[in-house]
This record gives sequence, structure tokens and C-alpha cells, in this order.
Amino acid sequence: MHPDLSGRLAAAFRWLDPGPHSVHLVSDVTGWWRDGELLAAVGPALADFARPARPTVVVSPEVSGFLIGPLAALSLGVGFAPAVKEGGDRRIVDPVTWADAPVDYRGRRLRLGVRTHQLRPGDRVLIVDDWVATGAQLQALHAVVAALGAEVVACAAIVSTCPPSVVEAYGLRSLLTAADLQP
Repeated sequence: MHPDLSGRLAAAFRWLDPGPHSVHLVSDVTGWWRDGELLAAVGPALADFARPARPTVVVSPEVSGFLIGPLAALSLGVGFAPAVKEGGDRRIVDPVTWADAPVDYRGRRLRLGVRTHQLRPGDRVLIVDDWVATGAQLQALHAVVAALGAEVVACAAIVSTCPPSVVEAYGLRSLLTAADLQP
């Protein structure tokens, strides 16, 4: 575990009140990215959860996964394969292998995919995310990885607020839990 890092991440985190029109607080993780020492430590800490499993590639979902995934990959000395969300105005020309995620914490049904050429049969995948609330994206990424003949060997997140059943099902390891971020 990384107790010093976890404490510093919790201290740099804020809950924001968007005002009377909202029924919940909004998480602000920008303090993690502004602090150069925290930013430098996050990738190696997430990689440490998977190092014994010897991953060959890191997969992370957009948006913040495009920041922390490469940091973990660099620490492991492996490549990075970005997982994209379907929709929006971006057009991906490469073939993409897709999987549907169950309903997420916002009630959305997302579709996640990885460019088909970026994962190979036999790849050992570390899935990294900043925050896992329901495990919906983990489930979809597991399906994509399996469809491409690769294997998920570890899952790591900065924050896990998901149910224990999700943590157990995916072997999820995290630097922080909901208890660490009480408003």
C-alpha cells in the first residue's frame, strides 16, 4: 500500500457544492494533476498493484484514463492502449472492438472500445481508471480484452467507491476508498 501517497491524494481532493439546483456534491480531482509530485507518483503506485502479474499493456478509458494510463504504462515499461467511448463528434477510422457497459453511476449506458490492432492474443492487460463507482466500465473493458484474445491480469484505480462485490469480481485495487474522501 502507499499510505503517504494516499494521504496526499485525499488532501488534494475536494468536494464541490454546485448550488441549490443539485442534489449531490461534485468531485474535484484537479489538485492531483496540479501537484507535480503527486502526478509523478500516481502512475508507479497504480503499476505497483499489477507489477507481479507482469502486464504487457495498460488499457484505460477516456478521459482521465488517457492521463493516468500512460503514467502507469511508463512505470511498467509497457505500451498503452486507450479505450474510447462511443459517441460524440469524433470519428475513429480504425476498426474498433466494442462492448456495452451496464448502467453507470449517472444512469448512462456507455459503449467502450479499443482499436482492434492495439491488443493482441496473449497480451496481459492492466486496466487503470481514476474512479470506479459501479464497475460498469471495468465490465465492458474485460469483455473487449477477452474478445481480442488478451487477458486482464489486474485492475487498479485511484479511487474505488464501488460495492465490495465489484472489488472482488475484478480484483480491483485502489489508492483511496469512499471512506478516505468523506465530505
